[in-house]
Parts: sequence; structure tokens; C-alpha cells
Amino acid sequence: MLRDKFNTAMKEAMRSKDRRRLATIRLIMAAVKDRDISVRTESDSKVGDPEIIEILSKMVKQRNDSIKAYEDGGRLELAKQEREEIEIISEFLPRQLDEREIEIAVKEAIEQTSASGLKDIGKIMATLKSEYSGQMDFAKASAMARDLLS
Repeated sequence: MLRDKFNTAMKEAMRSKDRRRLATIRLIMAAVKDRDISVRTESDSKVGDPEIIEILSKMVKQRNDSIKAYEDGGRLELAKQEREEIEIISEFLPRQLDEREIEIAVKEAIEQTSASGLKDIGKIMATLKSEYSGQMDFAKASAMARDLLS
């Protein structure tokens, strides 16, 4: 379970006095706890690993956006810090599919859904999200699906 991995990683970071790693893991745990609190109002449960993977993916995306902004603004030290955080967060994510693997997955999803045109993009993306949550860049997958269907 990812929560156990976070706790173990946090303890290791404390022991090794790795402040960047410790701060990043604490950010992850805070984001998960925040989602737990928002879910708790709806029911009496905590978010599971699929939702945690979604949170982590979102954190990576936010940092990639920040890197671009920092580099455009000439703040290379902050961009470097964001890259380090991405490395740490990515340790807890499933292996990301490369471009070729994404293309294969998109083709399989098109076949599974019997998609015939751009109107079927939603079905394809739903299939991909259910099978490859946290493993691919869905914007790339959507663009590939559009290319393949047009």
C-alpha cells in the first residue's frame, strides 16, 4: 500500500537527514490527507491507491508547469528544485509508458471500443484511464487517438 511506502520513506529521509526528500514526502502525505478529509465528508473512508496515484500524477504535472515558468523567468535554481521533487514523487508512481507503448495502448483501446470517429474519443479515454491510471500522459494519448481516428 502506498501509505506504508510514504511512512517508510519519510522515516528513511529523517534518518539520512535528506531535507528535500523529507519535505517532498510530507507534501505528498499532506495532499493525500487533504483528499481523505474531502472524501470523509461524503463517506467514512479514505482514498485508495488509485486516487493516491492520481494525486501524485497531478503533483508531477504541477511541478512540470512550474519548471517551465521558472525557466522562462530565469529562476534555474527553483526549476532544479522542482525537478528533484518530481524525481522523488515519481518513485511512488507506477512505471510510465513510453511513446510506443502509449501508441499500442491507444490502438488496443480503439479496437476494444470499436471506435470509428472523433465522437468516440471519450470512450477510448475512459478505457485507457481505467486500465492505465497513473501510467501515461493522457493528453498525449488523446492526441494520438485523434490522429489515428482522423
